[in-house]
Amino acid sequence: QEQLVESGGGLAQAGGSLRLSCVASGITFSWYTMAWFRQAPGKEREFVVALNWRGGSTAYADFAEGRFTISRDNAKNTVYLQMNNLTPEDTAIYYCAADRLSHPTTDQYQYYYWGQGTQVTVSS
Repeated sequence: QEQLVESGGGLAQAGGSLRLSCVASGITFSWYTMAWFRQAPGKEREFVVALNWRGGSTAYADFAEGRFTISRDNAKNTVYLQMNNLTPEDTAIYYCAADRLSHPTTDQYQYYYWGQGTQVTVSS
């Protein structure tokens, strides 16, 4: 059974850091482009960052550029999201997504597999 499980969310102070993890099972992880999306209360889900299956091509949302870093460990079937210099505006549920795409895309409808999400709360 295909599954994505996020972890690492929690409470952080403004200016702090968090590292999210997403472990995949039931898929050939190294074939998949991986992405992170987020949804804040009362807002639409939005793209954060994506990384292609080879790990050589990325796409970042403007707000993530320079603060967030995506990486993957194909041996561990895991994708990471390192988030630095957090602000209260980063408070959201963060979702991991996967699909067999040739390149990273910001379009959430291109991703077939989704995790349940992990809550990130940043206090001021």
